[in-house]
Amino acid sequence: MMDQEKIRKGIRLLLEGIGEDPEREGLKETPDRIVRMYEEIYGGLTETAEVHLGKTFFVENDELVLEKDITFYSTCEHHLLPFYGKAHIAYIPDGRVAGLSKLARTVEVYAKRPQIQEQLTGQIADALMRYLNPKGVMVMLEAEHMCMTMRGIKKPGSQTVTTAKRGVFLKDPELVCEFYRMVR
Repeated sequence: MMDQEKIRKGIRLLLEGIGEDPEREGLKETPDRIVRMYEEIYGGLTETAEVHLGKTFFVENDELVLEKDITFYSTCEHHLLPFYGKAHIAYIPDGRVAGLSKLARTVEVYAKRPQIQEQLTGQIADALMRYLNPKGVMVMLEAEHMCMTMRGIKKPGSQTVTTAKRGVFLKDPELVCEFYRMVR
């Protein structure tokens, strides 16, 4: 549970710290707006992927399942600036599959936390392995980071790509190639 009063006080201090007047008409309600926004964009801190991946369905085959181009938004823990992009998730079922929306919901659980992209990629893969028990999982995230776009090096449009492989994807290069062919 978020401490709304601490957030309000912190935002007021931040505004004062940058030389603004928190009582100015345009800023007066900003601390309350930020509280509501933080409850939304950091909602993954109080969620678990198990809620979404707990319900599965029996399947006889063990063919690759891929969901690609899942849009996500997250926050870099280093600068508290957004990064956003697309997630691509593949897994080889071992008798059970999740509903397709549950894969996107799993991405959301972990994206709605302050963190780094490399960690986010691994968290998604680990959750799928833990709760679906598939033969293997591969996750790829492609994202643009506002900390590189609007500050520092200022390189808009640059993409950071991260992958995580688990299970049979670690041992079967042809399966990895199939994943990349399907994503592209």
